[in-house]
Amino acid sequence: MTFLTILLIAIVVFEHVYFLVLEMFLWTKPKGIKAFGLKSKEFAEETRVLAANQGLYNGFLAAGLIFSIVQKDISLAVFFLICVTIAGIYGSYSTKKIKLFYIQAIPALLALVSLFFQ
Repeated sequence: MTFLTILLIAIVVFEHVYFLVLEMFLWTKPKGIKAFGLKSKEFAEETRVLAANQGLYNGFLAAGLIFSIVQKDISLAVFFLICVTIAGIYGSYSTKKIKLFYIQAIPALLALVSLFFQ
């Protein structure tokens, strides 16, 4: 993998570790409530367990991408980047927030493009 590809994948990893922290540890805190535009602290408390589960999945995506870098496994990187891209597309579609597409899917797509032009 080229330096550019590793850098782009690392950006995706950083995002997903950040999502993990927001969803697992900061969901009911002001930062988490603001980041996800939650209705209220009560709503955040009611959905805390679901958010933590979601955060764990983001952690698995980050772990898979880290593993692909360490192993220099392009096919594994492609798999996880496609997973991230699909999550970004679905997230932006289901929440009607195009911002999610730009935050999650675009970095993964850029990393994928970089992988294919090595």
